Amino acid sequence: MKTLAVIPARYASTRLPGKPLLPIAGVPLVVRVLRQVQKCESVDRVIVATDDERIASLVREHGGEAMMTPPELPSGGDRVAWVAREIPSEYVLNVQGDDPLVAGDMIDPLITALDQDDSTMLALLSKKIENEEEVQMNSIVKMVFDEKGKGLYFSRSPIPYPRNPGGVWYKHIGPYAWRRDFLFEFSSWGQTPLEQVEGLEMLRVLEKGYAIRCVTVARDTIEIDTPEDVVRMEKYLKENPHLAF
Repeated sequence: MKTLAVIPARYASTRLPGKPLLPIAGVPLVVRVLRQVQKCESVDRVIVATDDERIASLVREHGGEAMMTPPELPSGGDRVAWVAREIPSEYVLNVQGDDPLVAGDMIDPLITALDQDDSTMLALLSKKIENEEEVQMNSIVKMVFDEKGKGLYFSRSPIPYPRNPGGVWYKHIGPYAWRRDFLFEFSSWGQTPLEQVEGLEMLRVLEKGYAIRCVTVARDTIEIDTPEDVVRMEKYLKENPHLAF
C-alpha cells in the first residue's frame, strides 16, 4: 500500500470537549473529515486514531475504520505514528480531525511533493494570509520558507516581523504527509525545546536538522477550535450546499 491516511481524534479539548462528536450541520465533525479523505484518489486507506471508544464507535457506525491509541501520547503526530506501525505503507498522511474542508486538491499536491523528491521527508501546506487579523492570532501558525519551499521556521507569533510595509504572511493549514520511516524516527525523539515552547510539533523536525517541504495552495480551510468556528463552518456549508452531505 502506498498512502495511509490517519485522522487523530481526541475526545479531550480545552475549548470544545468532545469536539470530534460535535454535529456540524447535522453531521459529526469526525465523520465529515472521514468522508472528505475517503474521496481522495491518492489515499488507499483511512483510519481514525482515537483514545475514546465513543469516537471509535461513531466512526464504525458510519462505515469507517477506527483504532484505539494510548491516551498518554503527546501529540497528533505520535498518535499517527502509533497507527502507522500497525499498518505498512510508503507514505502516511496526518489529517487534522478538526478540519472538515480538507480534500483532494490539498492532499494530492503533498503526495506529489514526496513522489518528486526523495529527499523530502515531510510535506505540508502553506496558504497566503488574506485576513490581516490572522497575522496577530496565536491560534494561527505562521510560517516562512525559502524560494524552493524549504521551511525555515513556524511560529504562533507574526513572522516575518512587520518592521516595514508590504509584507506577505503565510500560515500552515491542513494535513501533513510523511515518509513512513521518517515518521517513526520523528516519534522516537521526544518533544524538543522549541516545540514545547510554541506547541508546534513541526519544530521538532527543524530542531533535529531535517527539512520540511512547504506546498502553497490557494484554498483555505476552517478548523473547528471554538464555538465561533462552528458558526462559520455552518454558514460556509449553507453557501456551498454541495458540501453539506
